[in-house]
Amino acid sequence: MPRPFRFGVNLLTLEAGDSWRRKCRRAEELGYDVLLVPDHLGMPAPFPALIAAAEATERPRVGTFVLNAGFWNPALLAREVATTDALTGGRLELGLGTGYVRAEHETAGLPWGSPRERVDHLARTVEELDRLLSAPDQAPRPAQQPRPPLLIGGNGPRMLRLAAEHAEIAAFTGGRQAPGRPEGTLELMPADELAASVARYEGYAAGRPEPAERNLLIQQVRNTNDRRAVARELADRGVGLDEEQALEVPTLLIGTPRQMAEQLREHRERFGFSYLTVLDAALEEFAPVLAELHGS
Repeated sequence: MPRPFRFGVNLLTLEAGDSWRRKCRRAEELGYDVLLVPDHLGMPAPFPALIAAAEATERPRVGTFVLNAGFWNPALLAREVATTDALTGGRLELGLGTGYVRAEHETAGLPWGSPRERVDHLARTVEELDRLLSAPDQAPRPAQQPRPPLLIGGNGPRMLRLAAEHAEIAAFTGGRQAPGRPEGTLELMPADELAASVARYEGYAAGRPEPAERNLLIQQVRNTNDRRAVARELADRGVGLDEEQALEVPTLLIGTPRQMAEQLREHRERFGFSYLTVLDAALEEFAPVLAELHGS
């Protein structure tokens, strides 16, 4: 049986406390299952924003999507995670990644390092979090034992292996560095390349006692009666795909709500993606699709 759908929304902007809480409550009303916050300079600080989101709502879980491990010392991060999980009543899901924007590290006065060094740091962080959060003398203690569910996001072989070995949720970004453009500028991977990443992950995860949930970040949600016209428009913007690829790729949802719901069912069958995340700009536009898939 396919895993049931879950839906998250990644909340990128904070104007004031009241508007943040209203947005979180609206997401709950629309049926979103997880309220998420990224980890970028110029965006809300993840942990206080998640505590406020949990206090404003009753049902949704809350999570980081995803923390930039290079910003964090593992011991200090363990304290933040345990405190946030305790204060939210065990609703936290911890998303981790390596970070992909050099300029943010330079602004923060933190080392950037090579890709290998960034993945090494993430691996050490995961190991230390497992050790610290499950230690009998950990204080404060997370509400979820031995730790909150872990999501690891990435596409490279080492990241996929790390997710297969440690994460309850494997997140696929569907993006890659755009060639010839500034570092941190992403383009979308065609469906066949994304399928190859999923297949590689499946090989690494073959020995797991239980399969992980699979997450995908959807970059665009476009409600339209003319799928091809929108695909042509997006291809012309230089997202790394041609028109036909834009119609097929899972990171773009194009069509009527019913058509988009059918696309997500097909993507769950082909790729195993059952946990779908949209950006907060699509909060309302995606809601009819969510309603079509409720309970399935």
